Amino acid sequence: MKEDFCNEEKMVSVLLAAAMGTTALVGFGTTAYADDDVLEFYHGYYQDESEWAAAQVMRDIYDEFAKEHADGSVTFKPIAVENRDDIVSAQVAGGSFPDLVDVGGGGVPQAALSQDLVYDLKPYIDENGLQDAVGLNYTQHDMDGHIYAVHDQIESRGLWYNSDIFEKAGITEEAFADWDSFGEAMEKIRALDEDVYGYIAGQGSSYIVNTVMASTDEGKKMLESELTEDTINSEEFAAAFKTAANLDQANGSEHTTDDNGNLMAEFNTNGKAGVLFNGVWNASGIDASLTDAIEPALFPGNIAIASAGGGLAVANNMSDEKTELALEFIKYMTSAEVQEKIFTGVQANPCNTTVDLNALAEESDDAATRKLAQACSQVNEADTVVIDMNYTWGSDVDKAIINALMECAVSGTDIDARFAALQTELIALVA
Repeated sequence: MKEDFCNEEKMVSVLLAAAMGTTALVGFGTTAYADDDVLEFYHGYYQDESEWAAAQVMRDIYDEFAKEHADGSVTFKPIAVENRDDIVSAQVAGGSFPDLVDVGGGGVPQAALSQDLVYDLKPYIDENGLQDAVGLNYTQHDMDGHIYAVHDQIESRGLWYNSDIFEKAGITEEAFADWDSFGEAMEKIRALDEDVYGYIAGQGSSYIVNTVMASTDEGKKMLESELTEDTINSEEFAAAFKTAANLDQANGSEHTTDDNGNLMAEFNTNGKAGVLFNGVWNASGIDASLTDAIEPALFPGNIAIASAGGGLAVANNMSDEKTELALEFIKYMTSAEVQEKIFTGVQANPCNTTVDLNALAEESDDAATRKLAQACSQVNEADTVVIDMNYTWGSDVDKAIINALMECAVSGTDIDARFAALQTELIALVA
C-alpha cells in the first residue's frame, strides 16, 4: 500500500538519537521498550487527510482502540512517522525493537529475529482461533512454525481493462485466457484508428513475469523461495521473461515506465490504454467518466498476485500487561468490524476472509467501492494465488528485471541477448 513506500532516508545516528528520546535503548540482545504503563505503536500513516484520506481513516481506527482501553493499566500510544523502517533498523542495530510497529514491505528484519527480539504470534492466533481473521498471513508469514507479523491488509494485484476499447476492437474477456490470446487482443487495440494503445508496460510488466512463472507448479515454488542461480538459469524463468519482453516490444517503448504512477492517468482519466496491471486499490483512482467502462480482471490463466507484505510486529520480553494489550490490538485490527472499515475507508483488500465484500458493496452508493469489491473477490477466488516476487526475490532483483524489460520494449532489441545479460546481473546479485 501507499504507506509502504513513503519512508525517507535518514542518518542512522540521528535515528538512534530520536529513538532514545522516546524509548530507552538497553543492552545488546535485549528489547528496548517504553515505560511499562505505555505501549508505543509506530506506524506510517502520517499523511494529511487532504493528501491521502486513507491515512486519516487508519489513524481514527487506532485512536478508537486507544479510547476503548483508556482505563487500562497500559496506555496505547500510536505514533505516526515517515521513517518507521529506518527507526526499526536503527533500534535493531542497537539490539532492541519497538514495542509495537507496523513494519513496511520488507517485513521484520532478519537481524531482529536472530536476536530473538520479536514475539511469536502463532500461539496466540491458534489459541484464539484467529486463522480466518489473519487470512493469508497465516501461510505467507509462517517461518518454520512461527509468525512474527500480521498485516491487516492484503496487497492484491490483478489487472484492469477498458471495456469500451475492448468492444471497439472486437475483444471479449476471452483475451485473458492465456498470454497468447492477450497478445492477440493487444494487437487488435493497436490496429484501431484511434489514439489508444494496449497496456502500460515497464513496472507492470514484472507482473507478467510473476504470473507466467506462477502458471507452473515448479515456477510457483521458485517464486515462493529466495532467488537462486538454478532459478535464474531455469526454463521457467526464461519463458516468463521472454513472454513479457515480446509482449512489451510489440506494445511499444513509448508506453513503458518504471513507475506505473507516471502513466496512471493514461488509463484512469484519459482512457488511452486498454489494460493496466495494478492493485485492487486502483478502484479509487478511476475517473467518474470512466467508471462504467473500466472493469477488473485476473491475469491470464486465472492467476492473482496477493501478498501479506509487512505487518504488525510485537516486541519480545515486554511486561505481561503490555504484551497482552499488543496482542489485543492485533485481534482488534483483524476483527470483522475493523476490517470492514479498512475495505470501505482505506479501499484495500482486508485480510479477514470472513468479511462479505459483496454485501458491503451492495450497501454502498460509491461506484469505486463496488469496483473494489469485484476486484478483491476475483483475487480471493482465483485458481492460483501467488506472492509478489518483490517480497521473496528482493526489490533489487525486481528493479533489474523491470529495467531489462524496458530495454526490450525498444524496437529491434535482441531479447535473447538482453536476457543473457540479465542472467549475469542477477547471478552477481545473489552471489
